[in-house]
Amino acid sequence: MTQPRIVVAGAGAVGCFVGGLLAAAGREVVLLGRGWLRDEVAAHGLTCTDFSGLAVTAAPEVSDDPAVLARADIVLVCVKSGATGEMARLIAEQAPMQAVVVSLQNGVRNVDVLRRALPGRDVRGGMVGFNVVGLGEGRFHRSTSGEIVVAFGDGDLAETLEAPGLVVEEVVGIEAVQRGKLILNLTNAVNALSGLSLHDMLLVRGWRRVMAAQMSEGLAVFRAAGLEVAVPAKAPGWAIPWILRLPTGLFRRIAAPMLVVDPQARTSMVADLTAGRRTEVDEFQGEIVRLGGVHGLETPVNARVMIAIGEAEGGRNRVWTPEDLLT
Repeated sequence: MTQPRIVVAGAGAVGCFVGGLLAAAGREVVLLGRGWLRDEVAAHGLTCTDFSGLAVTAAPEVSDDPAVLARADIVLVCVKSGATGEMARLIAEQAPMQAVVVSLQNGVRNVDVLRRALPGRDVRGGMVGFNVVGLGEGRFHRSTSGEIVVAFGDGDLAETLEAPGLVVEEVVGIEAVQRGKLILNLTNAVNALSGLSLHDMLLVRGWRRVMAAQMSEGLAVFRAAGLEVAVPAKAPGWAIPWILRLPTGLFRRIAAPMLVVDPQARTSMVADLTAGRRTEVDEFQGEIVRLGGVHGLETPVNARVMIAIGEAEGGRNRVWTPEDLLT
């Protein structure tokens, strides 16, 4: 049987890591990204590593020409949320109607954007449960554990997308999983404001209290909206804020799996702010604040964090403390 052709549309850190592992496993992969990526991979190749010792090299095709979408059997959409509309337009213009389009993006609205722009096509939601950072010179490093979850549909999509080092699961009800990932993604902004690595931030009770307050607000808002939430974590979603609020000594014992991350790992929002890029805070905290407003629930911590990130995007280098965000 002919291997399906996979185009990673908007190959950033996650897209390059996923595409690299698929290419190393023998899949036919094209990374559709910016010119810098094409030049970087041409000069250095593509290397995927992770905190557990994984080290894989690959040689996928890399292009900045959207015409490569015409060859796609599967399109993995990996652009930031703000670029979804433009990528949807390119897919509509270039990709075959029968190509399966899978959103491997953060946030809960991207699949709707894609479906509106791509009527009659097989568009599926997905969730990437791990963080990836670009280290330069074609190196992409997975700094936390997790798997990929995609919506159930025709064909063996999970089997096609699995590779050594890459676990993929198909589920019914991907929307609940995406909401759960959004709850976890609220941490991205807190990490950016803390100035600490994820590991070190988790050992400071004040920052954990900010994380817990945000998550509690988010879970309450989704509950008020009657929307199911399936947090992709070892602990049930309702228990995570409670665990985060524990004294640090007890937290270290009970939440040991949360601390299994690279010692220097930081969230992607740190990289966005460092590079002067627009963050996805509006898709994370903003979603909770908006939905809270619809259902008459106050979300003060999410609102404060959103304002703080907005200031950072504007170039203000204020030092924030947990107390600033909780009071």
